[in-house]
Amino acid sequence: MKSFSFGALPDGRAVTAYALNGPGGRAAVILDYGCTIQSLLVPDRTGELRDVVLGYDTAAEYAQNSGFFGACIGRVGNRIGNSQLPLNGKIYHLTPSEGPNQLHGGPEGFDRQLWRAEAQDGRLVFTRTSPDGEGGYPGNLDVRVAYEWDGPALRITYDAVSDADTAVSLTNHSYFNLRGCSGDILGHTLRLDADGFTEIDSALLPTGRILPVAGTPFDFTEAKPVGRDIAAGDAQLRLGGGYDHNFVLRPGEGIHPAARLHCPESGIALSVSTTAPAVQLYTGNAITPRKGRGGMALGKHSGLCLETQIHPDAVHHPSFPSPILRAGAAYHSCTVYEFSAD
Repeated sequence: MKSFSFGALPDGRAVTAYALNGPGGRAAVILDYGCTIQSLLVPDRTGELRDVVLGYDTAAEYAQNSGFFGACIGRVGNRIGNSQLPLNGKIYHLTPSEGPNQLHGGPEGFDRQLWRAEAQDGRLVFTRTSPDGEGGYPGNLDVRVAYEWDGPALRITYDAVSDADTAVSLTNHSYFNLRGCSGDILGHTLRLDADGFTEIDSALLPTGRILPVAGTPFDFTEAKPVGRDIAAGDAQLRLGGGYDHNFVLRPGEGIHPAARLHCPESGIALSVSTTAPAVQLYTGNAITPRKGRGGMALGKHSGLCLETQIHPDAVHHPSFPSPILRAGAAYHSCTVYEFSAD
């Protein structure tokens, strides 16, 4: 496993990149800044390698730009309403990052931290301790994120333990474009193993209702182009500016299917499976015009995210799966990204 300098952050801290090689030329470059997947090469139908995640060329660009490109998200992925964590009869005031709400762990979430990296039996393992009070969360949280190739699949395993009751829901925020990070993703076809999604309000927070996808633009139970219904006159799509919704996966034991994304032009397909109960489909609605890796022009719909997770704002909805991790208990989650081409 090779490592190389990836430059420095604006505050002078050095960032290191690690190359994790898989079979058939597959390769991931992962940064110790945010456990970020900076590059992900997989073969298309002709055998040509294409980079299928959005990214930047320098550490400074990651620090200066929003969007969470490729990063590990924590302590809690997605939104928490009013930045308040009710726990054990007390309200913990979290650090807000999206108006009054906290998004993706706050302005100094896991995506903004330097992690310790170590090679272990073909895996690339990142660790850090999130100190008590970071982002407003209670407890010292020891976190371990491991990346490894399992044949054609990139597997990400998340483990954590805290010395006090806290909340945890970890995910990866890669933006996929299976064409090779050119053009948009509206022509990609997507299938989701979900019969319902969480209704959102004007702040993109769940109302608590789970709506059926049948007969709506949110029905991806059969594969269809991502852009087919994205401009439909649907109130939920207007609120999200496109798809920015949590899909409730069909129940399954262990690692179960979540999604399949396919690009007709390249032939590359991505199958996502996970232990998590839900997946956030985000179609890059708020990506502003910018330059990405290699000078690529990025903008709205340049990539899409499939963020495996516990439901957003679950701390305020007792009917949702709970992100509460009790002191001394083990948090474990796994997501597998399997690539093929036809």
